[in-house]
Amino acid sequence: MAIDNNNPLEQQNNPEPNGSNSEASTRRRKKPRRDGKGSNTQTNNATAKKSAGKTKRSGKGADTGSQVLATTAIDPNLALGDAADDAAAYAEGGIKAVGDQRIIPFMKIEKPMGILSIILVIGSIIAIAVNGLNLGLDFTGGVSADVRYEQSVEQGDVVNALADNGFDDAVVQYLGTSQELLIRLPPQSDNIDGLNTSLSEALALPNNNVEISNVNIIGSQVGNEVYLSSVMSIVLALACMLGYVALRFQFKLALGAVLSLFHDAIVTIGVFALFGFPFDLTVLAAILALIGYSLNDTIVVYDRIRENFRRVRGISPRQTIDLSLTETLRRTIMTISTVLLVVLAMLFLGGDGLFWFSAALFIGLLAGTYSSTYIASSIPLAMGLSRDDFIVKVKPEFEEEIVTFNDPKMFEQD
Repeated sequence: MAIDNNNPLEQQNNPEPNGSNSEASTRRRKKPRRDGKGSNTQTNNATAKKSAGKTKRSGKGADTGSQVLATTAIDPNLALGDAADDAAAYAEGGIKAVGDQRIIPFMKIEKPMGILSIILVIGSIIAIAVNGLNLGLDFTGGVSADVRYEQSVEQGDVVNALADNGFDDAVVQYLGTSQELLIRLPPQSDNIDGLNTSLSEALALPNNNVEISNVNIIGSQVGNEVYLSSVMSIVLALACMLGYVALRFQFKLALGAVLSLFHDAIVTIGVFALFGFPFDLTVLAAILALIGYSLNDTIVVYDRIRENFRRVRGISPRQTIDLSLTETLRRTIMTISTVLLVVLAMLFLGGDGLFWFSAALFIGLLAGTYSSTYIASSIPLAMGLSRDDFIVKVKPEFEEEIVTFNDPKMFEQD
């Protein structure tokens, strides 16, 4: 006891020096342990309970005193902060979710977004039907020539030289270096020899000799075959995506994913038809790449939706989807930001060869991010997506059968 009485910490915690040994030992055991064992939270809770008991014995104001003491024993600002956060969340229409994760009510505006999507799709279809696509030489046919200069040359100089000699609407692309170019022209005469002579004269630049290595004439029939093959490739890609998502997740989600991919593709094509932008194989490649990117973004959201339907209890399907979209929002923002930086770099620095490819990707990325959030998630919700779609149910033949055995002899009297 001499050691305990000389300990200033013990004297501070035990103001009654004449107290009993059992009470002092009890107080020492409830102090936070210094060897790392035990929990400060448990100690604070025990202290709060003990103080609450003393307050109740004191009579008036017992409940109020115990609540304040229990709160300050853990964290003075914790309860007040949570109450303020909850009040602000409910005022804004949000709710508290798992792990104090704040849910953003994305599905609160699903109907206006759905109406906007319908308007965009209908407008794109009308633009394609009325204006048509400004098909490039890959689809309409024309002349393709491989050209090599002795020195580096600018694409704009070659286009201007061709236009001055009667070759309008020429498309010039680099082939590896700034000296080798691919030139594509609208349909010309079928006389290859005369075409070579005309091109050689048109491509001649001051102090820079030119050599035409190869000239190909692409007929309109070949262009139509390429056009049909392109349409079939898009349809086949959407069908494969439908099958993959249906097998990997659920058919309701698969239908939402395919409709969102169709939305992205048709809106991008509709913008090209509305403004008369040239549509060639590079734009088609951008649309196919867009379908793959948009599906990857949708799969990430679907995986989180499936996980939350299985592990979260007590919330509605709408809140589950809102929670999933909130949890993947940071990843979506980071992904679209990095991809858009690359696309904008190609758009402004990639030259004429990558300009329309980058423009198609830019339009499609904006539409794809929007569709992954609303179209791909709201359509399954409208179809009645629920937790039962992701829980493995026991088949009737594997359920245990309850058998009751009644022996008539048990009720017979001896």
